[in-house]
Amino acid sequence: MPEDPKANPGHEPEPREWDIADSNIGDTSPMEDRVASLIAELEDAKGRSLRIMADFNNYQRRALQNEKLARQDGAAEVIKTVVGAIDHFDIALNADLSKATPDQIVQGVRVIREELLKTLAQHGVSLINPAPGELFEPGRHEAVMQMPKEGIAPGHVVQMFQAGYMLGESRVLRPAKVAVAP
Repeated sequence: MPEDPKANPGHEPEPREWDIADSNIGDTSPMEDRVASLIAELEDAKGRSLRIMADFNNYQRRALQNEKLARQDGAAEVIKTVVGAIDHFDIALNADLSKATPDQIVQGVRVIREELLKTLAQHGVSLINPAPGELFEPGRHEAVMQMPKEGIAPGHVVQMFQAGYMLGESRVLRPAKVAVAP
């Protein structure tokens, strides 16, 4: 039974449960503040992660575009140096064959070949041209047949059928095709 305030002067009546609930309207407990703070942090983290993903996607797109442009620029540089050799082929093809000797034609082809090799060298490409007796190297040479030859030790090049090409010091573009002593 509730206490009568008149019966107990100077004392306030004990608050009832519904009075306590009504008196806390607008006030938040430390737990509610912490939950609100964590929700705000979560929303901020979500926003940051979305921005980071968008930045990464943009970076990937730009990187692919830059790679494509770099390839095109590299190809353009090679093409510019090769067109000179093509011009020499055109000159040779337009020459009056009735006045050209076989030796002149062969010499013209040699000049064009040397020009192409010089152009490839400008771009870091070198010939793989193994001599007879040179040690067979599986990465640089491709054995197309075995052929015994006096004076050449087993596992060494006997004859080269087709030259190979290398980019830089270690990247084989095409191995040289060779016959190897058994």
